[in-house]
Amino acid sequence: MAVRCVSDTRAPAGAAAARATTIAGRRWKSAARSGILGAMRVVIASAPHADTFGYSMPPPGLLRLAGAVRAAEPGAASDVALEDLAYRLAAGDLPSGDGLCAAAAELLLARAPDLLGLSTMGATLPAALAIAARVRAERPATRIVLGGPGATGIDAALLARFDAVDAVVRGEGEETLPALLARYANERTPEGVAGVTWRDARGDVHREPDRAALADLGALPAYAYDLLPPIAAYKALTGEDEGLVPLDSGRGCVFDCSFCTIGRFWSRRSRPLPVPRLVDEIAALRSIDGARRAYLCHDLFAADRKHALALCDALEAADLGVPWEVRARVDHLDDELIERMGAAGCYRVLLGVESGDAAVREAHQKKMRTDVDVVHVVETLGRNGITPILSLILGLPGEDDDALEATLALAEACSLAAGCNLSLHLVNPQPGCGLGDEFGAESAPVDGIPPDMALGAGETAEERALIAAHPDLFSTFALLSGRPGGVARLRALHALNAELPDVLMARPRTFALARARLGLSVRGLFERWKASPEGTGSGAAGFDALAAGLGDPAVDDLLAWERAIEAAPGRPLGEPALVRARFDLPRLASDLRAARGGAEQVVKPVETTLAVVRGMGGVRTLRVSADVARLIETPDADRTPEVRALLCSRGLAPTDDATTTELATP
Repeated sequence: MAVRCVSDTRAPAGAAAARATTIAGRRWKSAARSGILGAMRVVIASAPHADTFGYSMPPPGLLRLAGAVRAAEPGAASDVALEDLAYRLAAGDLPSGDGLCAAAAELLLARAPDLLGLSTMGATLPAALAIAARVRAERPATRIVLGGPGATGIDAALLARFDAVDAVVRGEGEETLPALLARYANERTPEGVAGVTWRDARGDVHREPDRAALADLGALPAYAYDLLPPIAAYKALTGEDEGLVPLDSGRGCVFDCSFCTIGRFWSRRSRPLPVPRLVDEIAALRSIDGARRAYLCHDLFAADRKHALALCDALEAADLGVPWEVRARVDHLDDELIERMGAAGCYRVLLGVESGDAAVREAHQKKMRTDVDVVHVVETLGRNGITPILSLILGLPGEDDDALEATLALAEACSLAAGCNLSLHLVNPQPGCGLGDEFGAESAPVDGIPPDMALGAGETAEERALIAAHPDLFSTFALLSGRPGGVARLRALHALNAELPDVLMARPRTFALARARLGLSVRGLFERWKASPEGTGSGAAGFDALAAGLGDPAVDDLLAWERAIEAAPGRPLGEPALVRARFDLPRLASDLRAARGGAEQVVKPVETTLAVVRGMGGVRTLRVSADVARLIETPDADRTPEVRALLCSRGLAPTDDATTTELATP
């Protein structure tokens, strides 16, 4: 079909608690009611993928969108349906091989939709298009609409190339989709519906003006939890016992980092959900089976510091007992705010730092303040009981060997500082971001290196054919293979990406001391390990063989300690493992932290006995005397009541009520 674009083709700038449900429903109905359903059967589906993290949680955007459609037509709950095809795939309702898209289309067709909405990410767009083509072939009268980040930045191109797609909803859909449905229900075109790109009967593509961002997120509709499987069913698929549930806690980002589409998707505006509404939605999780923790999905927690402090105060006062995690920038977190977050139940924070080199960050519009000490923020989070997750990108354009080493050294220093979780990535030049605009044409998929942003997607023959035919639309599956160093450098970065995080997270002290003793860089020690006879092993266990082979007593003692820490979660509560060392390991660990792993350590022999024990508060290391060590080694049947009481008081033996065991600070 020849397609002629006749309007602006520029890329766009870009069960809740009862009270929340009632307020949101009233406000949303007054704004969105338009009489759109009744005769129309609307099915909204998220395109399938096999990424474990994703399919263990229902998509909050889909739940909000269904709530908006229902609120626009009171009493029409039966006329809108949701399908989470990632869940269906994980549950075995869809095949994982080349029959995936055909089976997904058949499942959707069984609902006889008059309108099918497909929510996409960059990684799931090929599957969505394959499904759309099959639905169109079997049911030509069905309107097919795409939405989500995967479609927004390339909306006109999608309509120009894929006849099965009738329209694309750009950006937020809660107002746009009901308005579009109203037009279709009345056999009218979407002309004048802001936020829609559509094709007319002649094949001309029209791009309506962008829709203004929602002024008040407090007016958002309640989640339509009843339209998807129960939370407990999601968790049962993976055996995940955290009970993590995503909440639409805010939207947008004011930055335009070159590697990210978020800022542009949300028109570089950041808006948090009002504190009372967000507290109500977190509180509602207490009554949902399988829900235990809240994942606040806003990309910029604490961009509005006043809002973040107010939320912490409200959650601490409410004492909900629902731990929560967020994503934040390090330059938005200060000591006071972190302390308040810990007191309010925050237990994990994802920090997008991207590079340890300030010049590389600046070249990619990260706009991070240069006076921020990343390691200090990580240490402060750890002291307040909050696990930091450090997100770093390897291979950004402009990153030379020195800049790469700065990134790896930052990863090591943060692991030493607070048991930081590490998340390393390779660059994906996705459509709709600066890197995609600049480098998409010189990027390509690389065999054996799955792009991080496309995990679990693009694996069927239909998807692969689309990716090959339209590389400019599907650069989410590509890597920067055309940059200096080419594929060889990508493979070296992939090796770091795949194995270094596990080693640094499990053996940070052993790795740092071994590196200092050998006078190597982080990358240098990693490459020495992989080139050695012991390098065939992977992860921490594989690295252990190299460390043990150095013949360094201090390295050996650190390795024994870290192995005991690693094994502690598998031991009974309050039953310690003893580590008899020739050196003062806690002091050595402190020195490594202070030096951030970068200096040779002078280690004097000081015999030390440590007890590594698991309690309700986590794994702790206690320094114990020789007498206490002998008591620990005494069989429980031979211990006097006084000895048992002494050990229990120090967290070194099970109590009668193990749930109340408290461990002394080392």
